[in-house]
Amino acid sequence: MWPHMVEVVSPAVAVVLLAGSVPGWVTLQLSGHVSVHALVGTVVLRAPDPRAIASNRRRMLWGFDHSKPRACGDPGEIEMVPIYQHFADMEDPRVSRTRVHPLPDILVLTILAVICGADSFVAIERFGKAKEAWLRSFLELPGGIPSHDTIGRVFSLLDADRFTELFMSWVASCVETTVGQVIAVDGKTVRGSVNGAAGLAGIHLVSAWATANHVVLGQVKTAAKSNEITAIPDLLDLLEVSGCIITIDAMGCQKAIAAKIREHEADYLLQLKENHPTLFGLVDGYFADGIATAFAGLDVDFYEQVDRGHNRDEHRRTWVTADLDWLPESGDWVGMKSLVCVESTRTPVDKPTSVNLRYYLSSIENPTAEKVAKAVRAHWGIENEMHWVLDVGFREDHSRVRIGNAAENLAVVRRIALNLLKQEETAKVGIKNKRLMAGWDHDYLLKVLAV
Repeated sequence: MWPHMVEVVSPAVAVVLLAGSVPGWVTLQLSGHVSVHALVGTVVLRAPDPRAIASNRRRMLWGFDHSKPRACGDPGEIEMVPIYQHFADMEDPRVSRTRVHPLPDILVLTILAVICGADSFVAIERFGKAKEAWLRSFLELPGGIPSHDTIGRVFSLLDADRFTELFMSWVASCVETTVGQVIAVDGKTVRGSVNGAAGLAGIHLVSAWATANHVVLGQVKTAAKSNEITAIPDLLDLLEVSGCIITIDAMGCQKAIAAKIREHEADYLLQLKENHPTLFGLVDGYFADGIATAFAGLDVDFYEQVDRGHNRDEHRRTWVTADLDWLPESGDWVGMKSLVCVESTRTPVDKPTSVNLRYYLSSIENPTAEKVAKAVRAHWGIENEMHWVLDVGFREDHSRVRIGNAAENLAVVRRIALNLLKQEETAKVGIKNKRLMAGWDHDYLLKVLAV
């Protein structure tokens, strides 16, 4: 008669529990102190090897088992290059004798923790401690969970430019920008990184946001004693934007930036303000006279929108003209094809009505007022879907990380998490609650990583 405990010698051996055995359930003891229960009379085709389970989890998370040598083009790889592979080439800045915790483990732990709601290095360590048994199924962790001091020190030493470059490489591998898509470019200061006592300003990051894909395409940090004007061309040089429409606020309305955008075979839509006083005065006068006379005798396209919500009515009117013969300054802007005026009339429930006029320079060929109006509207996605979410959903402005490159590198991790969470659409909740769900439910976390 069969004993209640059956030792399985090889994970690949098929075990048949004979019908003449003791009726009911028996336990199969597997390698690695793992057991399964089966009914007498059933067949166990393959006993699971815990090492195989760990390897499979590594593949589920990152597309390959980083603990084993792997030939390029291994047929076992998944088709989409995983996020981990893009950061595998990150150089470890520590001397060899101090590498108790492998750099891949630290990076993976940090990305997972930030997805799951951690907003500081202390929280990342606590996440690791709470999830250590699960993390060991796909991470090596030879020294256990690294301390928050170790994690912070590593992130302060990592080459921020290289880390950002690898982040952008990952985004480019899984996001395809389409012709005509609006890419909004804007800057944001991480306010918590300001260190007045040390005389250090907070880091200011200029980011590119794909408004249709809802992802951060890339970011660069403005140099010390500089501003967005010098950072935007550097960001554009790192992106594939051919055929897209680049929208930038008044800070980026510069001739050199317009030329750089056209150099990359993209179109621009640049907000014009009083920082170009002569040009602004001419454009303001043209549209003011046109609105007063209903653009009589002028070649202007028109589009109108009315929105109601958030306790207010908003009436937007957009005019576009490709007639630039009267504007001598138009030749100074590479590729400029048209001028745009957007009038926004807001009527809140409990406040007076306000009217705002905004002007734009555009290189879009044969633009319609409707197309331009939608592009102008799409630009605000970088404020509403990125900057606001980073502040509210990730508490970025509350982060007190300041040492070395840590603030910039942790900002990259937040944008990795934001991109992944934005692409997961089955949970109809905000980013903050998605982060909580990922921390509570491993299956949901795997779903987020799989996007």
